[in-house]
Order: sequence, then C-alpha cells, then structure tokens
Amino acid sequence: MANFRTHFGVASVGGLVVSQAGWQASLYGLWQAAAIAGLVTFGGILPDIDADNSRAVRLIFQILALIAIVVAVLLLQHRVTPAQLFAACGATYLAVRYLASALFARFTVHRGLWHSLLAAALSGLTTTAASFTLLGQPAPLAWLHGLALTLGFLIHLALDELYSVDLTGARFKRSFGTALKPFDWKAPGSSLMLLLTSVHLIAWLPPLAVLREVLTHGLGLGWGLGR
Repeated sequence: MANFRTHFGVASVGGLVVSQAGWQASLYGLWQAAAIAGLVTFGGILPDIDADNSRAVRLIFQILALIAIVVAVLLLQHRVTPAQLFAACGATYLAVRYLASALFARFTVHRGLWHSLLAAALSGLTTTAASFTLLGQPAPLAWLHGLALTLGFLIHLALDELYSVDLTGARFKRSFGTALKPFDWKAPGSSLMLLLTSVHLIAWLPPLAVLREVLTHGLGLGWGLGR
C-alpha cells in the first residue's frame, strides 16, 4: 500500500490543481481556494483514521480536534462566559483527540470499513452538512467542500489499489480489492450503520438541485480546461 508521504503528496497536488481551477473560473475567492485545497489534502489521509498508532492517525485526530474547537467557539461564543468557553474548548479537544481516537482504535481495523466508497460518501456528506448547517456557508460552497474532501478520500483509495498491483511480477498483492470496495463485506452491521447515518444527514444538507448545478458547472469547467 502507499505510505503516508505518498498519500499526502498526491492529495496535496490534486488539491492545488482543483482549487486553482475553481479560483481561476471565479467559483470562489482565494481564501476558499485554500480551504478547498486543504480539504482535498485532508481527505487524502483520512481513510487511514483506522490505522492504529500511525503517523497519519495522530495527525488526523489532531486536525479533527482543532476543527471541533473552531466549531465549539462558533456555537458557544455568544451563549456562555469566556471561562466556560475556555473549559468547553479544552474538553472538546481532549474528547476528540484522545477519547475518539481510542474508540476508533478499539472498534476499527485497517483496510476495513473506512477504506470503502461508503465511508467516502459519508465523510463528504458530513463535511457538506457541517459547512452548510454549522458554519452557515452558501449551499454551492458547502457542496464544494464536501466534494473536495470526497475527492481526496477517493485519491487515497485509488492509490492503495494501485500499490496493490505488482507490475514487476505481474501479479496482484493480497491487499488488492480492500480499498476501492462499496462497503466492508466482513462487517455488514457496521456498513448498515454508516449507510443509515448517511441517509439521516439528508435533513442537514443543502438542496440536491444545487449539487446538480455544481456538478454540471464542474464538468463544464473540466471540459473547457481539457480543450
């Protein structure tokens, strides 16, 4: 399988290309271009959230903890005192960085459910819902945020599959087929739970008609750049 440096490097390049294309097409401003690039890059390492005690998982939960603090500040800053806000941010950091990390290590296995198209879809929908509902971003931009993270996630899965092919020996390694799979065949219950969670997120998402417009515009942009 591809290592951390490969996942991070390829996703970073992909994020820069996609964000620059959207910025030049005036889909968003410079700051949002940076956010899009960051989301693609983060998505490029996110599937390794199930890799216990790895460099990737430590970085992932560190980033998630910082994001959780930002969300907590946005939600609580006008509702509690500064001291209460500070305590809430500290508790949020500890809960995400250590408690959530320990729970993932306990209940997940590497190349399991989080290396699947279902997990990619759930991660993208969660990002879109958070951007739209919690951060108050416009519907098109929220969908772009979710699509950016999903793109990075898919880059990771594709790299894992590519590295599962031994071209010198013209054979497939045992890990082939464990990344780009619809869901985890060995854990149908957990896969069903992720599917139900994805369906539940529909109530928190921007209109699907906006997603169709974003995809249509994106495909047109890609066609124009390729000519």
